[in-house]
Amino acid sequence: MDESRLAEIEIKLSFNEDLLEELNRTVAGQQQRISDLEQLVRDLRLQLQRSLPPDTAGPAHEIPPHY
Repeated sequence: MDESRLAEIEIKLSFNEDLLEELNRTVAGQQQRISDLEQLVRDLRLQLQRSLPPDTAGPAHEIPPHY
């Protein structure tokens, strides 16, 4: 009975090792995707900033409060 129990534990351990490897690959892929998306957001933000006109709402363009 001890040998069958040991064999069952070894089988479960083998499945768990496979599952852990699969999870590691999944997490690594997700991390890469997150990094790619972060870079895309940075690129889009920079592109948007370059396409906007310069800020003209500074103090020199404000109407004085008494008008």
